[in-house]
Amino acid sequence: MKSNRIISYMEAVREGIDLCLEKYPSVFIIGPGVPDPKGVFGTTLNLVDKYGPGRVLDMPLSENGITGVCIGAALTGMRPIMVHQRMDFSLLAIDELINNAAKWHYMFGGWCEVPLVIRLIIGRGWGQGAQHSQNLQALYAHIPGLKVVMPTTPYDVKGLLISSIEDNNPIIFIEHRWLYNMCEHVPEAMYRVPIGKSKIVREGEDITIASTSYMTIESIKASRIIENLGISPEIVDIRTIKPLDTNLIIKSVKKTGRLLVIDSGWKSGGIAGEVIASVVEEAFDSFKSKPQRITLPDIPTPTSHSLTRHYYPTYVDIANKIATMAGMGTEKAELRKILKSKKYDTPSDIPHLSFTGPF
Repeated sequence: MKSNRIISYMEAVREGIDLCLEKYPSVFIIGPGVPDPKGVFGTTLNLVDKYGPGRVLDMPLSENGITGVCIGAALTGMRPIMVHQRMDFSLLAIDELINNAAKWHYMFGGWCEVPLVIRLIIGRGWGQGAQHSQNLQALYAHIPGLKVVMPTTPYDVKGLLISSIEDNNPIIFIEHRWLYNMCEHVPEAMYRVPIGKSKIVREGEDITIASTSYMTIESIKASRIIENLGISPEIVDIRTIKPLDTNLIIKSVKKTGRLLVIDSGWKSGGIAGEVIASVVEEAFDSFKSKPQRITLPDIPTPTSHSLTRHYYPTYVDIANKIATMAGMGTEKAELRKILKSKKYDTPSDIPHLSFTGPF
């Protein structure tokens, strides 16, 4: 039962960490800027005052080395939370994550566990370009032994973070920074959202939209526009991409007969293609039209604001794709008129005008 208390996504992350630090002496959090006054976009604010520098730690910029330290701590009974303010920085620790964290449980016959959470922050912003704006969820989802979680809502981010900290496996926990100011009802108490379960965030009849992280918000925006023209989309928020729950998507496709998958990563070898392949394998006869996907183009992220308008898909692109897949006729001119008036209602590099500064 959800509480009437409203907090932000950022506050929900901090609250989940706080509750786990309080309940479990084995939990500690470490990362560049974790104890700083800005507290990693506000998600670790004041935790060092409450729990001290022995459990809320800054770290040297030696990602591979410190990841090895955290893996060692996890193997000896601790539950580390490691934070990277950009997903890109985790590439400096990829050997430790893929060759050690993901494999120890398997290589040693299950006698050891690696309860490690790696918080990775994604999302474009402020012209940070090709080396600071990458969404590499497909890379980590490809690795056996890693779980990959991508919450969309404040309620889910708190519940999934608590579940991840309590899990005995290494978990890549991905947060989109454009979600940090999103608010909703979140209970104050500790609760869990199960890892590996999708959920329907909007019921519909005509087309299934399966989406991840911030792209679920863009999908909701598109659906609110398109439903006024007689099309009813159903939106499935994937939430966890490893293990991938396709059961709910398949059930929805059997009802709607159409599937559009939307991901914030690149097209080739991406999550969208994996979802489509998995659903086609199980529900091929249910399709009324060929499944489609919306992703980033297969080029590095541009820095120029003018180029980002053509690089990042938005609800405009989603609405147009829905209209085409649903066979919209004369209403399409009305849709183009609506979308033209909305396309540049905010700068392409920030979600809203109050979103200032990279940290």
